[in-house]
Amino acid sequence: NLSFDSITVSPFMGSDSVEPFLKYKDKYTILLGLTSNNGSKDFQTFPSEKNSLFKQVLEKSKQWKGSENLMYVIGATKSDHLKEIRSIIPENFLLVPGIGAQGGSLKQTFENGANKNIGILVNSSRSIIYAGNGKDFLNKSLNIAKEYQSEMEDLLNFFDD
Repeated sequence: NLSFDSITVSPFMGSDSVEPFLKYKDKYTILLGLTSNNGSKDFQTFPSEKNSLFKQVLEKSKQWKGSENLMYVIGATKSDHLKEIRSIIPENFLLVPGIGAQGGSLKQTFENGANKNIGILVNSSRSIIYAGNGKDFLNKSLNIAKEYQSEMEDLLNFFDD
């Protein structure tokens, strides 16, 4: 019995390494898809005969047993790819890091990546944990977190209309 709700894995070991995690119906396996870091362009967007590598990863992983339990890491700095990504994996949940300090936009991420069930879990770590230092840390980090929460609430309210 796994005592956690999700695990992040690399797709490069292939199906025989990822599928054992996918058999847990109440757990998510989070597959690295297209990450926010600058080095992602070293391989993930590398073109091949058919597509960029990250697109091939998305396509191939859909064929794995239990793929309905896959969640994908898609960096917010790559929000311009989200509509195309959604055309490949329309129903899967996306974990979207990179909002804020890395340059990702919550609004663009939501507009390009949300599906009919919202389907995105955004993360903004650096903007919050490095908002201040010393005595001002708590107030500054709380204010930044509240700003993101308010922006997401506005986006969700607009989505419901």
